[in-house]
Amino acid sequence: MATFAYFVLNGFLLAMWIVHIPEIEHRTGIGHATLGWLLLLLGAGAFAGMQIVGPLTDRLGARTVVPVSAALCSATVVLPGLAGDAWTLGAGLLLLGIGNGCLDVSMNAHAVQVEHAYGRPVMSAFHATFSVGGVLAALVGARTLSQGWSPAWTLGAVAALGVVAAVAAAPALLRPAARAPEAADAGPAVRRKTPRRIWALAVLALMIMMCEGVANDWSTLHLSTVLDAPAATAALAYGAFATAMTVGRFLVDRLAARVGSLAVLRGGASVAAAGLLTAALSPWVPLAVAGWAVFGAGLSGCVPQLFSAAGHADPAAAGANVSRVAGLGYLGMLAGPAVIGPLTHLMPLNLTFLLPVACCAVAAATAGILRPPARTAPAAHQEVPTA
Repeated sequence: MATFAYFVLNGFLLAMWIVHIPEIEHRTGIGHATLGWLLLLLGAGAFAGMQIVGPLTDRLGARTVVPVSAALCSATVVLPGLAGDAWTLGAGLLLLGIGNGCLDVSMNAHAVQVEHAYGRPVMSAFHATFSVGGVLAALVGARTLSQGWSPAWTLGAVAALGVVAAVAAAPALLRPAARAPEAADAGPAVRRKTPRRIWALAVLALMIMMCEGVANDWSTLHLSTVLDAPAATAALAYGAFATAMTVGRFLVDRLAARVGSLAVLRGGASVAAAGLLTAALSPWVPLAVAGWAVFGAGLSGCVPQLFSAAGHADPAAAGANVSRVAGLGYLGMLAGPAVIGPLTHLMPLNLTFLLPVACCAVAAATAGILRPPARTAPAAHQEVPTA
């Protein structure tokens, strides 16, 4: 339950910034183009935070790092609301990105430990509650904005409540397992080289999360520009995608327990490819909306399987391995929408979706990377198959 709380908190904090973007943009006097460049600082900060906190989590333990990261992410969410110009907004977004990246990796590393102790897959449910936090933020933000609250006051209150929640949930986090005697006598820890299997998982995360980024930024525009749907109807594309992804993540853990993570990734990526291909080629709005929903349902279980595999590959380096996979995945989410934009100068928008379709197909074809390596001889660094 404590791990669920941190996932909800992370989704809530990030979405509270998102719902205040128009108001903050107006108050700082910047345009859409400037905001687009400043958002890159948010991504750069998140990537840096992920790479810093991964090894730190392995060294100090997730029980220590998660609450500190959550408090940092909570405290920095107020900074964009206090910004008065582009420079201060950029600095605030950079620090918020660092806090978000630290919390993202540390809570996922802790979720891997919880999943291992729990005895069955539960990672997808953790990611589903992240989405629940976003929904709560949308409701709260809509209410405070309608009451005329300034971003500084709203985000300041959210920051204070977030710090309290980060501290309150900390005692319930999983205690680290005792080190084996031979490990205790092994001397100082040696920096490990990231295995090629982890980098392969990271590349798959980049492709899958790139597909998610495309849906976030281009699904609504697809219906409005390609199928001439009204604005209210076009919004249903992203709504269908997000709803299907959230519901799917609540359900996919039991499926993974029955058929295994490999089958979930292979089947999910295949379903996602079919759904997006249907949406891209459909001449009818209802079928296109259904295609976006199928796309979200297919993607829902893919990323959690990759994070889980990275964390279980080597428990002693779970934080560092998760940071590699999450870091490249986050870059993919940022790069996906950016790649689609220039492609629209060469082909219609719906045909550019063939790129994420191809990424899903590659993920399905290479899902065998989730199969644990065969054990040969006992070794201290050998990867242990997941349950």
